[in-house]
Amino acid sequence: MNNTTLLLVTNDDGITAKGINTLKRIAMHYGTVTVVAPDKPQSGMGHAITLNNTLRALPIKSSLGIAEYACSGTPVDCVKLAVAHLLPRKPNLILSGINHGSNSSISVIYSGTMSAAVEGAIEGIPSIGFSLCSHDVDADFDQYEPFIRKVIDHVLSVGLELGSCLNVNIPDVPAAEIKGIKICRQAKAQWIEKFDARTDPMGNPYYWLTGYLHNEDKGTDTDEYALAQHYISVVPVQHDLTAHHLIQKHRDIELA
Repeated sequence: MNNTTLLLVTNDDGITAKGINTLKRIAMHYGTVTVVAPDKPQSGMGHAITLNNTLRALPIKSSLGIAEYACSGTPVDCVKLAVAHLLPRKPNLILSGINHGSNSSISVIYSGTMSAAVEGAIEGIPSIGFSLCSHDVDADFDQYEPFIRKVIDHVLSVGLELGSCLNVNIPDVPAAEIKGIKICRQAKAQWIEKFDARTDPMGNPYYWLTGYLHNEDKGTDTDEYALAQHYISVVPVQHDLTAHHLIQKHRDIELA
């Protein structure tokens, strides 16, 4: 352990989730760890922040003897509050996850797990989001530790470009069946949504979002392809959403 290295661990499944317990234990191999994570599940919150409500971060007793805070806000709130107030200095690395479910392709837009990592990138902090493509309540996160540590070792060794982070997805197969790690691009896929209309006991209608991911990308260099082939996908992500290749096309709407 390098006690001069400060790591922040967070997630979107909540501070008691199985995945974050694995991640914080792994993080302890690298330095001093502080956990700031939501006090309840915050999946699908994207880059939401708390503006019109109070924000609380309550210290909780840690079985690992590290500083842990249960935050009432979103994953991005957790990062902002940790960096600005709870930590003694800016962390050297932010680890988010391990998410219970995939955050590949278009899901990165909706993901609270990845938004926490993106917020770290905005703050200029090397950040990694980890997800396991399984919703099994008994999923074994610990078996993937060697792969997770390889990614962390890489980032601590070579760093990340300012404003970027990594989106790491682990296929839902036993660790022994994983073929390796692939650097990929984000697949061009989209969610096909359906709203299941229901009625509550008072006779009032309500809706439950369902759907499935449709991958229309036939490329062999994408995260979806890598996962299907039993590789761990690693996609470099940036927060700059500018479509740079379209700037010149729309120059004619400029006013002198």
